[in-house]
Amino acid sequence: MNRVKGRIYWRFEMKDVTCNIPGPYGSAEFKAAYEAAVTGATAPRSTATPESVAWLIEQYLGSLKFKNLSDSRKRSIRAELDWLRRVAGNLPFKRLDVRHVEALMGKKTGPTAANTVKKNLSMLFNFASKKLGYTGPNPARFAERLKVNPYGYHTWTDDEVDRFLDRHGPASMARLVILLALNTGMSRQDLAKVGWQHVRAGRIAYRRGKTSVAADLPILPELAAELALVPAGRMLFIVKNAAGEPYTVESLGNWFRERADEAGVPGSLHGLRKAGATRLADAGASEWEIASYLAHKDTRQASTYTKKANRPRLADSGFAKIEAARVSNLPAALDREAKKGE
Repeated sequence: MNRVKGRIYWRFEMKDVTCNIPGPYGSAEFKAAYEAAVTGATAPRSTATPESVAWLIEQYLGSLKFKNLSDSRKRSIRAELDWLRRVAGNLPFKRLDVRHVEALMGKKTGPTAANTVKKNLSMLFNFASKKLGYTGPNPARFAERLKVNPYGYHTWTDDEVDRFLDRHGPASMARLVILLALNTGMSRQDLAKVGWQHVRAGRIAYRRGKTSVAADLPILPELAAELALVPAGRMLFIVKNAAGEPYTVESLGNWFRERADEAGVPGSLHGLRKAGATRLADAGASEWEIASYLAHKDTRQASTYTKKANRPRLADSGFAKIEAARVSNLPAALDREAKKGE
């Protein structure tokens, strides 16, 4: 601890990084400065041109902010940033403006991918402002966002589920996958890992890979009937072959789309997750009940399902009130509405 001009500083030394950390110890100011010092000390030595986009990406990937992400998020964002580094890595990030951001967005196919470029660049500029002392603007914030399909992935209908089940009978891997996805709300990465170790006393419990939120769900009869056909000695439920070889996350999604094509239905595993949430909402489930199925930390996403399910019920209730207002139980002599019609 040092005192400079009446102000307390803590001495930080790690590897070749030496600096002062302002006090008091444990304060917000102290924690922010300490985190920045640790980030600087532990960040990999960059091979990129200083202050280029590639350099900024390397600083982010070496930061505590990146290290705190889930493994699945790390994989996805690293792939996205690898593309950005290949396309624009040599550009000085401080000289980018809105037109440059939109030009990079234009190199992607589809509005969702383009908007991801905008989001990642905005994230990198925010990181530079908070952790690297950058004081300039964030051009990605003002880039034009492209319109996307507000409904996202196609949500399976009951008819589509029935057609798929008709095509893929009992004891087939395709049938097991669709019933697991529909009844548990698991994403691809969780489906690829689930097995008997997650089942106990008629329930299936797991921790979602993307959010680390725990889910503990009852096994409904339609899923129980299919699980009863899975060999007790097989660790994973979903496997490629008799040897028990597992699917990767990507290959499982591609394989399932082929099975959907065989059944003549559109849809993906994520669409089944949405179908399960829709089924709960239509049955009158609360937002927290749906969030528990989805393994979400809050009810923001669940509320979209309950609102959609409530609209037809509220419409029926509203029209019922209109009809009730038109019905009169008064005697004809006192019923003004009746007299008007005479």
